[in-house]
Amino acid sequence: MPDLLIELFSEEIPARMQGKAAADLKKMVTDGLVEAGLTYASAGAFSTPRRLVLSVEELTAESKPVREERKGPRTDAPAAALEGFLRSTGLTKDQLEIRDDKKAQVYFAVVEKPGRKAEDIVAEVLEGAIRTFPWPKSMRWGAGSLRWVRPLHSILCLMVDEGGARVVPVDVDGIVSGNTTEGHRFMGAGRFAVASFDDYRVKLARAKVMLDPAEREAQIWQEATNMAFAAGLEVVEDRGLLAEVAGLVEWPVVLMGQIGEEFMGLPPEVLQTSMKEHQKFFSVRNPKTGRIERFVTVANIEAADGGAAILKGNQKVLRARLSDARFFWENDLRVAKGGMGEWAEGLRAVTFHNKLGSQAERIARIAALAREIAPLVGADADMAGKAAEVAKLDLRSGMVGEFAELQGVMGRYYALEAGMPAAVADACRDHYSPLGPSDAVPVEPVSVAVALADKIDTLTGFWAIDEKPTGSKDPFALRRAALGVIRLVLVNGVRGSLLQLMDAPMRRAKSAAFPERDANPELRELDDRVATVQLVEFFHDRLKVFLRDQGIRHDVIDACLAMPGNDDLTLLVKRAQALQSFLSSDDGTNLLQGFKRANNILTQAEAKDGVEYSFGADPKFAESDEERALFNALDVAEQAIGPAMKAEDFAAAMGAMAQLRAPIDAFFTAVQINTDNAVVRRNRLNLLHRIRAICAGVADLRQVEG
Repeated sequence: MPDLLIELFSEEIPARMQGKAAADLKKMVTDGLVEAGLTYASAGAFSTPRRLVLSVEELTAESKPVREERKGPRTDAPAAALEGFLRSTGLTKDQLEIRDDKKAQVYFAVVEKPGRKAEDIVAEVLEGAIRTFPWPKSMRWGAGSLRWVRPLHSILCLMVDEGGARVVPVDVDGIVSGNTTEGHRFMGAGRFAVASFDDYRVKLARAKVMLDPAEREAQIWQEATNMAFAAGLEVVEDRGLLAEVAGLVEWPVVLMGQIGEEFMGLPPEVLQTSMKEHQKFFSVRNPKTGRIERFVTVANIEAADGGAAILKGNQKVLRARLSDARFFWENDLRVAKGGMGEWAEGLRAVTFHNKLGSQAERIARIAALAREIAPLVGADADMAGKAAEVAKLDLRSGMVGEFAELQGVMGRYYALEAGMPAAVADACRDHYSPLGPSDAVPVEPVSVAVALADKIDTLTGFWAIDEKPTGSKDPFALRRAALGVIRLVLVNGVRGSLLQLMDAPMRRAKSAAFPERDANPELRELDDRVATVQLVEFFHDRLKVFLRDQGIRHDVIDACLAMPGNDDLTLLVKRAQALQSFLSSDDGTNLLQGFKRANNILTQAEAKDGVEYSFGADPKFAESDEERALFNALDVAEQAIGPAMKAEDFAAAMGAMAQLRAPIDAFFTAVQINTDNAVVRRNRLNLLHRIRAICAGVADLRQVEG
């Protein structure tokens, strides 16, 4: 069985596109081969800045013949139906068969497709893949019609078996396939022929090309960390930058350079961001001081001077970049030491949203909300309000204007320079968090208050103007904001009604967006309430997703959402965790079955009789020991469950509920509910209502499956 080797050699492919492009090439070609009737053992895709490579092992030499029968129209069908059938099969009328089919005669087409050689299929599939390749951006060059991310220079396409290697003929706009490639742009020695994937990989390495991007990443990281360790330093880990740099070079040469002493006063985040964004440098940190003192760059050539000239040029450019950063820093410090009033005034002219006002107006709403939230999280209200007032002022700073990703980080530095308390400064840094599911959650009270206020203002604001997420579209990242609120609440154990918490900010947002509505207070109040309830429902949807990721069943969540107080997220999750644990036990499983049986019998009887059996069962009508035992067990459970639920001790409440398992099982085994005695039947149905009511005090078990 032959192996297949494909290389598409071009000008430099942007690093951010290489990984997906290699995966796309693998999928498009292998899917095409399989659809054409070929099979293979394994396939691997690789990329460098100048090539996409696919290796397929143990490809079948040819596809199997296929015989397909297709039923067509009746012989007396209109001519148009027959013509359409002939077009779809590619046959003529005299090639069709006529067969009896029930009460009529029907045309049948027998389509036989002979097996095809793998070379023919590969050529067809590869040409189609090249012509329809899904680059995010592509270009044409010269007079041809082919589009590729950068000019495509050559195609290598080989089939290799026991008889040797042979070129699969492919011609795409005059680019004819062959068995040659070339190595490194500067250190290679021209084109060379290859005879297999192993031969290809070895010769590429000799020509200074490291084919596997994972291998390039590993070498860059190992050499960088070794250099830093030898100097008593450490490389700041950045996996995204590592992947990007590995996509910029075919033969990585790691060099470490020095940062000028005049820039050591810049915050480490500024140095790191500037070097990463402008020059793709790794930051090298002194673990004792936390200062960024050196950098690591990755060259694409082995220089005769050991990289001295490269480092000299890089350090010259770096000095210019860091001089700009130092200018922003020093100018920003001047404003910060003056109290940041200049920035606060500037935000009055910055529109947040045309219906929600300026950034300054938004900050005022966040500050008011932070003061309201502060008691719930144990924060000082005045400090939380002050932190909210200054948290976004760094948006007007020169540094954040240059590096938007430093917003919040720079806010902390500027707040400290303005003489503000550490808690206020930390809130400036932390109030955007958590940004994603793996981001750290703030736990300091002032930071929590401002972070919650910021996200809730975003949610209520866009909900107020009906800018809600739809399907996969969420332009204002409201799902992320809701998840941020959920994580802040749960990690910090925040208690309180989400409905009440969002009432005031929803009212403020509505008034900001629609000031004319204040003329009708009753309509305004109803409108606010409807919007807030809808937003709480949105939170419940996001909470379901979050809890499912934590392993809590969707029906368990629904059973808890159906209970009063479901807008207290901490209480809701605590109840759901306890219920899941209970239902995972034998007692929980069996009690659920007993509850379902009781509820089904009761529901059917109420529907049939047109009454509600909820008037209190009387033990004097009990006829068996099992029935009297159930009365006693329900009394005991009721006395235990009520106080436990009031104390929010869900484990104790469910433990008391578990004690009902045996009495309920025994009751159903010994007692017939629908007895001929109407009084006894009614009493037993009322007893079933007690089972339902007592269990409903813990969770709505009707929502639980099984």
